[in-house]
Amino acid sequence: MRCASAGSRHFATALPSLRTRLGRTIRCSSSSPSTAVVSSPPTTSDHAPFIKDVAATRPPDHLQCLLNMLQAKGENIVSPGAKKGLVPLIIPLSESPSGTLTSLLRWPTAPPEMEMPVVEVHRHGLWLLAKNVDQYIHKLLVEADVDNLEIGDRLWDASGKAGRQLYKKGDAKEAGAAGLDVYILKNVGLFPDVIERKVARHFENGDQVSALITGEFYARNQFPGFGRPYVCYAEILLKVGRKNEAKDSARVALKSPWWTLGSRYQEVAELAQWEDEQIDFLQEKVSEEGKREDIKKGKAPEQVALDEAAFLMDLASVEGTWDDVIDRIAECYREAGLQDMARFIEYRD
Repeated sequence: MRCASAGSRHFATALPSLRTRLGRTIRCSSSSPSTAVVSSPPTTSDHAPFIKDVAATRPPDHLQCLLNMLQAKGENIVSPGAKKGLVPLIIPLSESPSGTLTSLLRWPTAPPEMEMPVVEVHRHGLWLLAKNVDQYIHKLLVEADVDNLEIGDRLWDASGKAGRQLYKKGDAKEAGAAGLDVYILKNVGLFPDVIERKVARHFENGDQVSALITGEFYARNQFPGFGRPYVCYAEILLKVGRKNEAKDSARVALKSPWWTLGSRYQEVAELAQWEDEQIDFLQEKVSEEGKREDIKKGKAPEQVALDEAAFLMDLASVEGTWDDVIDRIAECYREAGLQDMARFIEYRD
């Protein structure tokens, strides 16, 4: 069962090379000289102005502190415009030595008060790391503190004043490694990898009932917009022999953006007992005939354009052919009146 593999990632991890690096340390605006990382000359990140001017949304308050921490982890800071070949809604932050890309997700029609999630980028989609930057900073500090990681002190120093506002060093140590996930869920927030580790432990202990309860909780709209919780729940149901319910959960997952499934589309379609009918359906919906039919049924042209953009994103996720549809997706947002979103989608270094 895939979702019971703690901290596993189900997408292929191969990503295009991100040659445009900002190989530098970013000083937190709220940190003092004594707490800033000094492994390389500090400079101002261009991520915040990019988010404001290109992505047309508000930069997270502690974004620069997160960038500092990612660099302290040994990751290379990358240009926010280095999106070639990737999901077009992301804002790249850093790349790990293994090629994993940490980014922010710019939802196309998010309400103004909604914060950008932190995600891990793969060729076919995204894995949600945290609902927002502050939660991710908090989680990184707790994990490093409890696990006594060698980089813990570096992360703590890199987090600066923001880290001290979010977490008091040593608070989670009483929980110990065994209680780490419980501490995170109670004191930091909900995270997909933590919940899936709980599921894994329940199965390891032979406790199928608790695994089912945890999976049901996971799929109770805890992470709006993401299909991964429903995929995991489907896998849990299948493992305990509830095949019809597993099929239904997989079909619910496929109502979410396919690039949020945490697995290849084909794997989830197999759980849903679908072959190519959903792909055929979306291809029909984005055809000129399909769009005309929607308008005849009374759907507003602007909504038809937004739907087409979403369907093109889904279809691109099947093979990871994002760049093939960038221009058309941007045009869809223009037709829907979202000029800023169109410019962000088109932007490439």
